[in-house]
Amino acid sequence: MMVLRRLLRKRWVLGVVFGLSLIYFLTSTLKQEERTIRDRTLLEVRDSDHRIPWKVRFNLGNSSRQITQCRNSIQGKTLLTDELGYVCERKDLLVNGCCNVNAPSSRQYICKSCLANGCCNIYEYCVSCCLQPDKQPLLERFLNRAAEGFQNLFTAVEDHFELCLAKCRTSSQSVQHENTYRNPQAKYCYGESPPELLPI
Repeated sequence: MMVLRRLLRKRWVLGVVFGLSLIYFLTSTLKQEERTIRDRTLLEVRDSDHRIPWKVRFNLGNSSRQITQCRNSIQGKTLLTDELGYVCERKDLLVNGCCNVNAPSSRQYICKSCLANGCCNIYEYCVSCCLQPDKQPLLERFLNRAAEGFQNLFTAVEDHFELCLAKCRTSSQSVQHENTYRNPQAKYCYGESPPELLPI
């Protein structure tokens, strides 16, 4: 009788543990499936004619507007690019965040170190070159094509300057084999095509 009681207790305890584990597994799986379906629904473009409402607004008269504060590329050790397209040395940055246009190092819309395909050796030159008003059609073509594949990444972009900052950052298109640059001399790109593949 004592042995039977112990056996029933053990089976009962095991049954309860198994039952609770099964319930936990099923609820976790169902919740994960619901999240996956919700995320997939958010990413789908419901209509083939539907265009993502890009927030980017191009202002062709960028340099003529009155500006009291500038955003800039911040990260450069020696060079910076402000939102007006000026590249300057860090020492020539004004307190309002704009480059001092009277400094000898300041140049607007400079494409120094940039190749014809829109890939540059220096990040700040890439951003400045990308900000040129004549690059608007190129960037709009990119946005229209990227609408489906990169919608989450580029819908957060609010204007031309932010688009150029994001576009010039290195991406998976700049690397080969996940660990080396396709072209180490031109890894920052605003153009439509990735850097040319150089032999290793």
